[in-house]
Amino acid sequence: MISYDSIKKLSADLYDWSLKKIPEDTKSRLDEALKHETGENARKVLNFMIKSSKLAEEKERFLCSDAGVPVYSVKIGSQANFEGDIKRAFVEGFDELVKRIDPPLLKFVQNPLTNERSFKGKDMPIISWDIVDGAEYIDITCSPKALGSGRWAALDIFVYPTLEDIERFIMKTVIKAGSQHCPPVMIGVGIGGSFDHAAKMAKMSTLRKLGTENPEPILADMEKRLLKAINKTGFGPMGQGGDTTALGIHIDYSAGHGFTPIAVCFNCWINRRTRARIHNSEKIERLE
Repeated sequence: MISYDSIKKLSADLYDWSLKKIPEDTKSRLDEALKHETGENARKVLNFMIKSSKLAEEKERFLCSDAGVPVYSVKIGSQANFEGDIKRAFVEGFDELVKRIDPPLLKFVQNPLTNERSFKGKDMPIISWDIVDGAEYIDITCSPKALGSGRWAALDIFVYPTLEDIERFIMKTVIKAGSQHCPPVMIGVGIGGSFDHAAKMAKMSTLRKLGTENPEPILADMEKRLLKAINKTGFGPMGQGGDTTALGIHIDYSAGHGFTPIAVCFNCWINRRTRARIHNSEKIERLE
């Protein structure tokens, strides 16, 4: 059985790890971007990012001072056996992390009604839940959300949009964000379904591994063309100009009704994401 304490500790560790190490696929994409970048200032910024990420990992220090707020995607196996209130385990895990993490966290949890900031708040940590049929584990992904990338997400609802309409909205959102979300960014897009489902698809799309092929041919083609177009905007790393405004764009879709929600969200260049599974045997399998 998966114990309450194991879930609590793993959820806290995932958040801790996410602040001090960028994902391997993001490291590779930054290295690749540096090889092809033609802008002098852009190359300097990319070099700085790569060196900073290595130093943060070696020294176990935050890569960015904005640790954001804890956001999790949790998939519970239908055969997983666990004890206690799983939501409460995440809450207590975060509470304990606040006390022990080095360097310390700032009070980034904000009440939107009073603007009061603390380490606690309604629905915090933010968690989305899903079920994995037949699995005997709990799969947890932590992807903290900070101000830079979170501010520029957008969602609009269309009626029977064409592919051109969809791409135009995506590009409009990218151009509006400019360089204010700390590029080069990871972009997630959700098309269709309902209002809330489109937003969830966009978020989950940012978690897809860089370099993987979209199984839907129409979207695979769209991703390739949009990535080229976005990198031709010239915003470049941290707005210094150049060829690297985005590391990737991942798009998902869902069947829906005549109205079609389209959601676009961003992860900054750090692309924070950690993931692990905890099995019934309490074995922890680190996936990212």
